[in-house]
Amino acid sequence: MDERPETELISIPATPRVSTPEILTPSGQRSPRPATKPSSATWTPTSFISPRFLSPIGTPMKRVLVNMKGYLEEVGHLTKLNPQDAWLPITESRNGNAHYAAFHNLNAGVGFQALVLPVAFAFLGWSWGILSLTIAYCWQLYTLWILVQLHEAVPGKRYNRYVELAQAAFGERLGVWLALFPTVYLSAGTATALILIGGETMKLFFQIVCGPLCTSNPLTTVEWYLVFTSLCIVLSQLPNLNSIAGLSLIGAVTAITYSTMVWVLSVSQPRPATISYEPLSMPSTSGSLFAVLNALGIIAFAFRGHNLVLEIQSTMPSTFKHPAHVPMWRGAKISYFFIALCIFPISIGGFWAYGNLMPSGGMLAALYAFHIHDIPRGLLATAFLLVVFSCLSSFQIYSMPAFDSFEAGYTSRTNKPCSIWVRSGFRVFFGFVSFFIGVALPFLSSLAGLLGGLTLPVTFAYPCFMWVLIKKPAKYSFNWYFHWGLGWLGVAFSLAFSIGGIWSMVTNGLKLKFFKPPN
Repeated sequence: MDERPETELISIPATPRVSTPEILTPSGQRSPRPATKPSSATWTPTSFISPRFLSPIGTPMKRVLVNMKGYLEEVGHLTKLNPQDAWLPITESRNGNAHYAAFHNLNAGVGFQALVLPVAFAFLGWSWGILSLTIAYCWQLYTLWILVQLHEAVPGKRYNRYVELAQAAFGERLGVWLALFPTVYLSAGTATALILIGGETMKLFFQIVCGPLCTSNPLTTVEWYLVFTSLCIVLSQLPNLNSIAGLSLIGAVTAITYSTMVWVLSVSQPRPATISYEPLSMPSTSGSLFAVLNALGIIAFAFRGHNLVLEIQSTMPSTFKHPAHVPMWRGAKISYFFIALCIFPISIGGFWAYGNLMPSGGMLAALYAFHIHDIPRGLLATAFLLVVFSCLSSFQIYSMPAFDSFEAGYTSRTNKPCSIWVRSGFRVFFGFVSFFIGVALPFLSSLAGLLGGLTLPVTFAYPCFMWVLIKKPAKYSFNWYFHWGLGWLGVAFSLAFSIGGIWSMVTNGLKLKFFKPPN
């Protein structure tokens, strides 16, 4: 037996219970790095330190061994991280918590897409509208739980990004093909849509505040897009995902506030005289079917944001005793409680106030069209300004995966972190590319049904498939049938909603706008 001197044991430091060793990253944040030696999967480093072993030893020695036991438990749980992760904006800082998770999920989950939910009700009616919204909410909440659990499904491995988890489940090549397009579109496409909606809302805000007596030369819509893009680029200079937690809090508060204001202002005003709650019908049966599918796609698009779940969870420390999924799920439950308080009242209250007269632009367009002279200009301007703040905040969290991809390509080639100038250059480039796409495709923000269909698998289908492929439940068991069936049902809905969205896009001639200012 190897007898070591007592001084060797005593020299082991009694370290505090931190999640992982840390290094200082270029932006000044603390970030974990992998252990230099992987722990053994078959040997438990603290198995020999038992109460029976400690009983004959004196108090000082017992204290040292207990501290060493806690230290070894933490070290034994160290995840094998890629050293490059310490340089990337999503995983650069790992000091997140449940509050940050709630802020980020709220900021990503409540936004402009909730304002068009009453448009879906105009085609579905009361019963099918409420039923569809409830099923979609419960379904996506379950798949969110799946993603939270799969973040560390394999011991010693953290899937920090949605594409990484898809590669682990479907294979390296197939995972990229299945997950890359919808996740990139949800990030870059949503950022472009936010520029369009934010710019148009800023124009409406200026018109409301300026009033009919304004004599200044107003900016054009494209110029307002440029103003909004410039503001987004300035805010995007924050280095990593944890650093925008304050912006996510602002985005969450403003989204909850304007969602509540919009439906309360609508319900408090007299309803139009010709209001009807009968679902809108098309001249042909096929047209009515496609319209219903497009409406269901709008509901599916309201629950985008699952492409950010793993990224948000990767900002949290994780240890054997305190795994990251616990605070992440706690924050997700809080955020989705408030999301439900936003989307259900705005859907039901908006449809009650306007019925099938709801404009294709959604609630803000309805307020502007029906009550521009009934609601005090101050309240209306406040609602529009809150929408602008919410869009500015949402742009940051949806753009973060794109920033992460740019910097990952740079660091993998140069084997060094991005400098401040390189990082700023990437973000300026992304902001103006989104701006030019928005100018070239100004109808992008109107295709909620099509976008909901194309990106539906990320939220409703892929998590179910990944659960089966990674967790491997017993074949032909209820768990196996349930997840495979739920996943393929999501794929079928995705195809059907995409067809409905294309039909709506063609029949409306790409003329829809979320917020269409008057001439």
